[in-house]
Amino acid sequence: MKRRTFIKQTLAGSVILGSGALGWQSCKTDPKQYHVTILHTNDVHSHIDPFPADHAQYANMGGVARRASLIEQIRRENPNNLLLDAGDIFQGTPYFNFYGGELEFKLMSKLGYDVATLGNHDFDNGIEGFYAQLPHAKFPFVNANYDFSNTVLDGLVSPYKTFQRGAIKIGVFGLGIQLEGLVNSKHYKETKYLDPVEISQDMTRILREEEQCDLIICLSHLGYAYESDKVSDRTLAAQSRNIDLIIGGHTHTFMEQPEIVKDLDGESVVINQAGCHGILVGRVDFFFEQGKKKTGAEVIYV
Repeated sequence: MKRRTFIKQTLAGSVILGSGALGWQSCKTDPKQYHVTILHTNDVHSHIDPFPADHAQYANMGGVARRASLIEQIRRENPNNLLLDAGDIFQGTPYFNFYGGELEFKLMSKLGYDVATLGNHDFDNGIEGFYAQLPHAKFPFVNANYDFSNTVLDGLVSPYKTFQRGAIKIGVFGLGIQLEGLVNSKHYKETKYLDPVEISQDMTRILREEEQCDLIICLSHLGYAYESDKVSDRTLAAQSRNIDLIIGGHTHTFMEQPEIVKDLDGESVVINQAGCHGILVGRVDFFFEQGKKKTGAEVIYV
């Protein structure tokens, strides 16, 4: 397994860029620190098989089997982990055309995904098509800014989920992109889009104050960045509070390194996205002292 460590966020909020496993090995073995590993994918788009050996750019890369082996290895290293997906699970290969998403959900369930959010292409068979495949997903979906009240998904998609990993409580909420203009309205029916920045404030308040979460993650299908004023992960980070990590999707961004954006309180928000098609699995490691104060985060593409 190849590792490239891109970032370590220190207690003071400064950023160190480098290579190798700077700080990761020492933190991993320190009994006075809690260590949580976040694994993530986005925009897999029904890519079940690896790319062919003669592919010009991604020969033999990707594929569910390879991802499964990698995830199993990392879970042996640290049992306190989460596996997340930032949407656009559907659409892109004949597997979706033939099975309608059943295979994707069954395989993600076998891989042990903990939670996912919805992307615009997850509506490609209509909201009823997504609903029909939900029994095959043995993991929950989160989205806080789609109002599904008058649809078949009412009550089936939660705004957020919380997870306990060792001594650390983690809150994960989801945000989706404006569907109008991207998806035929007959596919998403009466789903209402709510302002993601405003909704994030409600979510982080609930997760930090009411749920008492030590780590807050946003699963975003907003897109990394735009030249226009369209809401992006960068926008969200700068205009919000209490988000520790934004795991992005939609723009298929292969980031050379994660980006750090200061939020409204001057705190650092880590933004990361793992390209597309299952070629990469993103990895973020957070470390906490016994008092649960965050001491560092390292991001490793594998």
